[in-house]
Amino acid sequence: MDLQNFDIDQFLREYWQKKPLLIRNAFRDWQNPLEPDELAGLACEEEIESRLICQTESGWEMEQGPLAEERLSGLHESHWTLLVQAVDHHVPAVADLIAPFRFIPNWRIDDVMVSLAADQGGVGPHFDQYDVFLIQGLGRRRWQIGGHCDADTLLLPHEDLKLLAEFEATEEWVLEPGDMLYVPPGIAHNGVAVGSDCMTYSVGFRAPSRADLLGHYVDDVLDGIPDDELYRDPDLKAQANAGEILPEALAGLQQMVLESLSDPAHFARWFGTFNSTPKYPDMDWRPEVPVTPEELRAAITAQLPLSRNPASRLAFIATGADALMLFADGVCFDCIGETAALAKALCADDRLSLDVEVAGNAAAIDLLTQLSNNGCIAFDSGD
Repeated sequence: MDLQNFDIDQFLREYWQKKPLLIRNAFRDWQNPLEPDELAGLACEEEIESRLICQTESGWEMEQGPLAEERLSGLHESHWTLLVQAVDHHVPAVADLIAPFRFIPNWRIDDVMVSLAADQGGVGPHFDQYDVFLIQGLGRRRWQIGGHCDADTLLLPHEDLKLLAEFEATEEWVLEPGDMLYVPPGIAHNGVAVGSDCMTYSVGFRAPSRADLLGHYVDDVLDGIPDDELYRDPDLKAQANAGEILPEALAGLQQMVLESLSDPAHFARWFGTFNSTPKYPDMDWRPEVPVTPEELRAAITAQLPLSRNPASRLAFIATGADALMLFADGVCFDCIGETAALAKALCADDRLSLDVEVAGNAAAIDLLTQLSNNGCIAFDSGD
């Protein structure tokens, strides 16, 4: 599915993380990839994250999934929204919606959330901390855009929802199927269904916070520091007031901390592992029967297409001219030569065919075997 009426360079230069952008008829030959009943079925599944948000006379109410079929079939005709996270992990046609946005690095991609709303359904005025492309899939939705929000913005008191206490729209549009609205982080917005069976696909992008980076990286660094690395001051001199912590002592202490955090190679390996950790690590995508190297060689020789699991996160960091670290669902693989080229291809495309020569490369087969048995990739059966 290709974008149209959309200039990538202009978008990145003028809109990305700067201001909203409405794109009418954003896709060629738009077809809604998921039916409302199919989304409702996903919301009933135990392992899939979902929420039901209803606006009642007493205020906003939220229910966490999984939701019973009877609950969904008994909903009123208006003022409710069903939200299902990471639908791209389970529905290939929804995963295909990510492809047009590959001009943004894969490591920034979060997931595709899908919402189904009855007439007047919405989640209330709010703002997000991430970039999002809101694609109207079915029905119509009125979107209102407000001003910039931050940690000091006043919110309504609510245990589950972060709704704005005050919202003043500065722009407003009604989106039709195939239209798309980009909303950068921190911009207030409010979407309300106009009519029934309103489906919106939210292609969301993640960005690690400073607190997350520092907290998790420090934990990783601490795991590798021996207990006997203590502060030393062999050049200590007598000081006038023993109660003072001198600048040179502070500088030495701070240097101990900074030296521990300033190894670029360590940070690169840690970040790739950290960032590629699956969104839902408890979900087991491994094959019931382990794949053997012989089976992989046969699949490559037969030119069967190879597909990447939409739920898997793959990325690489170059470490040399023909060397790299491949990160796949929180596991790091050091690759060189032809195996590095293979790793790049796996990161670049969701689906590809491998050259038959790969079948004779022991290192490549070893990598493919591990990725297959970790549930990251799979060859089509050929049936």
